[in-house]
Amino acid sequence: MSTAAWHRRLAALAIAGAAAIATPAGAAVPDAPAGTQRLALLERARDAYLRPDTRSPYLTTVARRRPITGTRTMLPVLELRAGRDGTTWLRVMLPGRPNGRTGWISSRFTKVARTSWRLRVDLSQRRVTVLRAGEQVRTFRAVIGSPSTPTPAGRFFVEETIRFRRDQVGAPYALALSARSAVLEQFAGGPGQIGIHGLGNVGGVPGTAASHGCMRLRDGPIRWLAARMGPGVPVTIVA
Repeated sequence: MSTAAWHRRLAALAIAGAAAIATPAGAAVPDAPAGTQRLALLERARDAYLRPDTRSPYLTTVARRRPITGTRTMLPVLELRAGRDGTTWLRVMLPGRPNGRTGWISSRFTKVARTSWRLRVDLSQRRVTVLRAGEQVRTFRAVIGSPSTPTPAGRFFVEETIRFRRDQVGAPYALALSARSAVLEQFAGGPGQIGIHGLGNVGGVPGTAASHGCMRLRDGPIRWLAARMGPGVPVTIVA
């Protein structure tokens, strides 16, 4: 499959798997069913503010598409609030630095989506646990960050799923997370982004602490995750 075809497939899976539902600006947003996470699918770039008010401090602008694959941006929604003018505001998790940052965006030019998937990374156990609708379905041993380049703990989400060539570091796939390294401002030309990826061309023994901050999985587990985890899936990393 070509790279372009793969990106189209990822975008389709992200939207279909998350059950995207169009919602007019200002309309009431239904509660997410138990065991699911509400997501906001961006139809345009959105400005994020400190509070649900355009007069509050501006934080950042979130692009409509992710920078590596071009897939549509999905942001986990933590809270909804009605503005004084009737606009529905969404408190969302934001990608990039500082880690764990949230902000408020208008629901205008967004679609409501949901996912039942979640990932939990236990650094002390060096394991990645997959949950669906609150139930554990898989657990994988992982290489985690070394003591000098640790994997950051916190609440994050999957930004995009990347397919690598066989000769690329981290092959065959990576889940690029919203987390960034607390030690490396840049790495391999990128922004020090943390991911869950394969062992291709980098190696490592799952269960050890030897990476630059990313989590490395064997071929079978990362292929399994790449086939199921779309943008917006929440990822909790605990020490």
